Amino acid sequence: MCGNRATKEWSQTRLDGKTVIITGANTGIGKETARDLAKRGALIIIACRDTEKGDVAAKEIIEESGNPNIVVKKLDLADTKSIREFAAQINDEQQQVNILINNAGVMMCPYSKTVDGFELQFGVNHLGHFLLTCLLIDLIKRSSPARIINVSSTAHKMGTINFEDLNSEKNYNSMKAYAQSKLANIVFTRELARKLEGTDVVVFSLHPGVVRTDLSRHLNVVARFGLAMLRPFTKSPSSGAETTVYCSVARGLESENGQYFSDCDRASCSPAAYDDETARKLWEVSCQMLEIDWNKCCTHAAQLDE
Repeated sequence: MCGNRATKEWSQTRLDGKTVIITGANTGIGKETARDLAKRGALIIIACRDTEKGDVAAKEIIEESGNPNIVVKKLDLADTKSIREFAAQINDEQQQVNILINNAGVMMCPYSKTVDGFELQFGVNHLGHFLLTCLLIDLIKRSSPARIINVSSTAHKMGTINFEDLNSEKNYNSMKAYAQSKLANIVFTRELARKLEGTDVVVFSLHPGVVRTDLSRHLNVVARFGLAMLRPFTKSPSSGAETTVYCSVARGLESENGQYFSDCDRASCSPAAYDDETARKLWEVSCQMLEIDWNKCCTHAAQLDE
């Protein structure tokens, strides 16, 4: 838990006039993050696949926060066409994006692929957010000072980036695939922070804690039983959102660019997360898989209108 440090340092921080995009904010940690940041006065864009559930969440947040500036937009991170359509809308409609929170994810699901043929966990958790960030990065830079927050997990410590089989086509283990995608979140964060040096845009990754959300819906019976036994030691979604909120609003974090957080403080990563060569290679391979050029992302966003 974040405890008194969180309360003292950033509980009163306002976000009036700021625009925040949160993926997967129709439920769980994302919804609680949206609820908190809405109370601070921000325009919140709930980016989610299930817009009906998003509308219900938005109504609830508006009623509780008194902030009417809650917008729901369709975003399916398992479909690059949907990601490009969403990004094109944002670039066309919004004057700024001050905070991008890449929160949505899938966990330990049966083997399946995205619309574009990527293994689902790697495709949604890493590639989907990689593409989204790329397509919005110029707008984010124009909105600086700005922040990008990537929600990872301590599960990354069990992961490796298997460049020989990123889509787990040769051998699929749901836990290993999930851990790989969460490690990719941190590696992406570090390389993105390096590329954005001098732009007044900072990037953080984080572990929200073991949180009671519907992400565990794909766990088998044994794993569900184990999680139930650990329930007294798990976090509620609102507690799980604390570190995301901290990374979004706490002052003085500019010197922590590219770092990984847990319980509202810097935390250690696995040795694999600090490998610069892995970071550079993952970046290059991700661009190849998505058929994008980082330096021409806005061109790709505009291609929908051609």
